[in-house]
Parts: sequence; structure tokens; C-alpha cells
Amino acid sequence: MLPSLAALLQNMYPEWGFLRVFQYITFRAVMAAMTALLLGLALGPVVIRRLTELKIGQPIREYGMQTHLAKRGTPTMGGALILLSIAISTLLWFDWSNRFVWVVMIVTMGFGAIGWVDDWRKVVLKDPEGMRSREKYFWQSLIGLVAAFYLAFSVSETSNLRVLELFINWVRSGFSNDFLPPKADLIVPFFKTVSYPLGVFGFIALTYIVIVGSSNAVNLTDGLDGLAIMPVVMVGSALGLFCYVTGSKVFANYLLLPHIPGAGELLIFCAAMSGAGLAFLWFNAYPAEVFMGDVGALALGGALGTIAVIVRQEIVLAVMGGVFVLEALSVMVQVSWFKYTKKKYGEGRRVLLMAPLHHHFEKSGWKETQVVVRFWIITMLLCLLGLSTLKLR
Repeated sequence: MLPSLAALLQNMYPEWGFLRVFQYITFRAVMAAMTALLLGLALGPVVIRRLTELKIGQPIREYGMQTHLAKRGTPTMGGALILLSIAISTLLWFDWSNRFVWVVMIVTMGFGAIGWVDDWRKVVLKDPEGMRSREKYFWQSLIGLVAAFYLAFSVSETSNLRVLELFINWVRSGFSNDFLPPKADLIVPFFKTVSYPLGVFGFIALTYIVIVGSSNAVNLTDGLDGLAIMPVVMVGSALGLFCYVTGSKVFANYLLLPHIPGAGELLIFCAAMSGAGLAFLWFNAYPAEVFMGDVGALALGGALGTIAVIVRQEIVLAVMGGVFVLEALSVMVQVSWFKYTKKKYGEGRRVLLMAPLHHHFEKSGWKETQVVVRFWIITMLLCLLGLSTLKLR
């Protein structure tokens, strides 16, 4: 909004040359981060107080970590504060004509709505199961598939009209699988020319898995004070750099990355997400005054997955978000092995002391703050490794 307003004022008053600064993505990204950070810090006490008045307290499972029982009643659904800060800041500083930012915003708010309903049923309606797994998965899948279909035909196009035209041509071709340009291929990091053609259906399937998978992975990670939000900030910031590079034809060609017109504007969203995340961490750091809840975790994970697909860095996302991947895999392995051994031996057995992975380390004797900070350090190292793929090819 502000870039358009600045352009209008500059046309009316040419002598106001200082308004040209609003044309630069880097300036607007910095301002978006600052706006989201200040909004989050200002609104945090108000949101926490309101959640407390509504008695929206976090339920703690009796069979979970006994050290967490003292957290019972801490306000949850604080992810709404993150989404509010992101939305306001992004709307203020991004170019409203950019379709990619709108796609990420819609996916983020859509997954946030799913998390909101789930949290509301658990906390307010006192339903321990919240949104049933099938129902939650249905809505996640619906949003993920709609986004996947749109992105499949928008990676190489510059307008929604061209996206629609390409989709119609695909239908007329008899749903040909070989219909996407090379820039829609799966890029393998650290190699200059290694990429794998996905085809339309392969692209849609991969996009769906990345968006829904990353959403649930971040949600599983959100189990300790500050554990999920800081990795989200670091991974989101790193992805923002990829957005800036792929959105620039000069940088993309130099670094042998696909040039995605319009992707650079996603840096504004990434900056807003980082600023909002840091503001939330102010209140979520141990001992937490508020929890993120599904409303925040599902939304932020979906946002990271969608951005990674747009800039064609799905594998790099898995690297930088290695903590999220390991948390999700730990649950999958634990549940699968328990079911298998119960069926074979009549008694379920466990691989880990407790899943997700962060609880295993707590059971092993690590303090909560040790687990959190060490996972942060690991994420920082993985983000640096991911960023190194920009040049090491």
C-alpha cells in the first residue's frame, strides 16, 4: 500500500525525490521487519491479557512431561498475534499487484484458520481432541492442493491472465504431464546443472507435500518455550534472501538460479514474519507468558513451504529446516515402530524415550532451555549450509 501511495505522491510532487526510497525492496523489507516487530511488542501485552481473561489456557497432557504440568493454564493461541503483525506489516509495505505475496498470505491465513478452530475446540469448548485428524487433514489438503495447482502454472508467468491461459491450454492438451518450463524442475543444491523434470502432476504432488508437510512439522516442533519460533525466524530470513536473488534477473543468472519474476517481493513477507517472530519470542521465551498454539505453528509452517516452492528451493528448505524434519520423522518412526511391534509381539515398543524428538532429550536429562538453545544453534548452522548453496555449485 505505502509503495503505491509514495508513487502517486511522487507523480503529483516531482520535487519529493526522497519518496523514491519506497521503490527499493531492501528498504521496504527492513521497514516491514521493524513494523511487525514493534506491532508485536506493542500488542503482545494486550493479546496476552485478553487471552487470560477468556481463560484460553494451554491444556497439558497428564502422560506428557511431568515438568510441564506447571505450564497448565498459560495462555495459548498467541499465534494470532504473529499473524496479525505479519498481515498488517506486509499489507503496508508490499506491492499489492504481486500475486506471489497474495498466495503466501492466503495459505498462511488459511492454515491459521484451521489452527484457530483446532485450538478453540480444545481450549474453549473443552474438547480434548480438538479438530479431528481427518477433518484437519482435509482442510490442509484442500488449501495445499489449490495452492499447488496455481503455483504449477504461475512460476513462469507474470500475470494471472497468463496463468489462466496456460491452465486452459493444459486442459486442451489432454492434461499433458510435460507442460511446465525447466524453471519448474526440482533443483538439486550444490550442482550447477542437476535438476529433475517434475511435470505438472509431479510439481503439484511435491508442492502439496512440501506445504502440508512443513506445516505439520513446525506444529510438532512447537512443544517447548521458544523452540519453534526462532528456527522459523532463521529459516524465513534465509528464504527471504533466496526470494531476493531469484526475483533479480542479474543475481539469478549470475548464481545459476531460475529467475522467477515477482519472487523478490516475497522478501517483504519474510521480513515481516521474522519481525513478528522476534516480537513473539519476547513473550514466548522461557518461562513463556504465552504459547503459539496450532493457529501460529500450522500457519508459519505453511508459509515456509509455500515460499520454498515459489523460489524452487524445496530441498534447501529441508536442509535449513532440518530440526523440523527430524521432529516430524521422530514421531513417524515412533508411531510406526510402536504399531508394528504391538502387532508382532503383542506389546508396543518405542525407539525414543518420548516423541517428538525434543521430549526424548528432555527425558534423557537435558533441561528445557538446553534443548531449545541447542536446537537453535543447529538450525543456525543448517541455515548457513543452505545459504552456501547460493554460490557453491
